[in-house]
Amino acid sequence: MVFKRLLGALGAGGPTVDTVLDPASVRPGGTLTGQVHLVGGKADFEIEHITLELVARVEAEHEGGESEGVVAFDRFTVGGGFRLAEGEQHSVPFSVVLPWETPVTELHGQSLGVVLGVRTELSVAGAKDKGDLDQLNIAPLPVQEAVLEALGGLGFGFRSADLEYGRIGGTGQRLPFYQEIELVPAPQYAQRFNEIELTFLAGPGGMEVVLEADKRGGFVSAGHDALTRFTVSHDGVRQEDWPAIVDGWMRQLAEQRSSGYDSPTPFGPGFGHGHGAGHQDGRGSGPGVGTAVAAGAAGLAVGVVGGMVAAEVVDEVGDFFEGEEEEEEG
Repeated sequence: MVFKRLLGALGAGGPTVDTVLDPASVRPGGTLTGQVHLVGGKADFEIEHITLELVARVEAEHEGGESEGVVAFDRFTVGGGFRLAEGEQHSVPFSVVLPWETPVTELHGQSLGVVLGVRTELSVAGAKDKGDLDQLNIAPLPVQEAVLEALGGLGFGFRSADLEYGRIGGTGQRLPFYQEIELVPAPQYAQRFNEIELTFLAGPGGMEVVLEADKRGGFVSAGHDALTRFTVSHDGVRQEDWPAIVDGWMRQLAEQRSSGYDSPTPFGPGFGHGHGAGHQDGRGSGPGVGTAVAAGAAGLAVGVVGGMVAAEVVDEVGDFFEGEEEEEEG
């Protein structure tokens, strides 16, 4: 999806920008490539810099309830320092490395409903304009895919996925938000939990898997959350028995229901060990869509639909999927 925009800051005679991302699959920590295509306006312009900004639609919880905003979570200067002649066509190739914690937007080609974008900013003769916005699709890392497929094979179903503004205490989280994937419990755990919330926090040396179980309350005691995390390696993914590993994680959560507190957990495959942790400044779940997923090779694949910035940017990313193509055609 590519959107062409006239540089509003420079008026009707300004250059246009069209950023095209290469179609190859991109994973967290991987390399995003593409080209920024420029077409000169009705005069010569000095292109001071071309910057790509990664943005995400994020939910934030506060005392008044819940709101949505857009977070810019990385920036890359990919070109600049040249003159764009009147009517000239000029292309700037780029290659940038994505943050390891970049959220996953799809699984086996099926959208998870998470909105990410690449916004192109031009600085021309002292004026700046965010001239192009493109959808960014991120496939899971092999270890993320293995965990999700194991969950699907065990009978867990996908409910929803969103991005929550805030941090998870006790983890190595770097971005100002985290991805939360809500799961319907497998039948063997349906009497223990209402839902499971899963967060991946990847890094170059491995990945933290944060699991939170929303527990059912009894007649005497109210329901409460159990939360724990495990650290796994990127290496040797194919050699691990992931269904057994993930089922062990879930059994650990079920045991915590009886103990009533977040207890230490055994280490996951590869290295590391688990600790209790807590969601902070944005904990909570988006609305569930009640989508069940078949187990098997596709795992949880299912067709479902730094800081907070200004409201007009929220509208811009909202248009991302809905109004931009109609606006361009008009």
